[in-house]
Amino acid sequence: MTDAHAVNRTLVLLRHAKAEQPGARPDADRKLSARGHADAAAAGAWLARHGLLPDVVLCSAARRTRQTWHDVALGMTGSPPEGGPAGHAPTVRYEADAYEARPEDLLELIRSVDPAAGTVLLVAHNPGISLLSAGLDPERADPDGLRTTDLVVHAPTSPWPDLSPGGAPITTRHTARG
Repeated sequence: MTDAHAVNRTLVLLRHAKAEQPGARPDADRKLSARGHADAAAAGAWLARHGLLPDVVLCSAARRTRQTWHDVALGMTGSPPEGGPAGHAPTVRYEADAYEARPEDLLELIRSVDPAAGTVLLVAHNPGISLLSAGLDPERADPDGLRTTDLVVHAPTSPWPDLSPGGAPITTRHTARG
């Protein structure tokens, strides 16, 4: 069976950038460290250089993932001019369910994406994002999982609503450092 509305689909998984150490504030409110901000911007520049600009961004609602996405977006497009935004403008969904999510929960979020979307970027946390990547391509997954600001690019073989374990081979990996 072929996909009647053939779309080249790309799924990019990104573990959030380096955050400050746990402390007095709730875990979901932890901010990125200075290194984290630089690494996230480097991740955005890498995505842009490789033509991996997302149509849809699924981002955990935790502070460090939101900050990661913000810095990735700046890294992809550079600083916007005073007159307004520059470059690509994806649909961004901040998902409370992506915080402390199991891999099957993250997979459900991806399945909810519009089938016409070409590239989806998921910004989330360990262990869920590492386990999701391993489930989508058990043969090529890194047994150590994703480190902070690791990008893993998967090539889904089915439409987003039909994505299933084993259904998205890994094509590229990159650890962004700024």
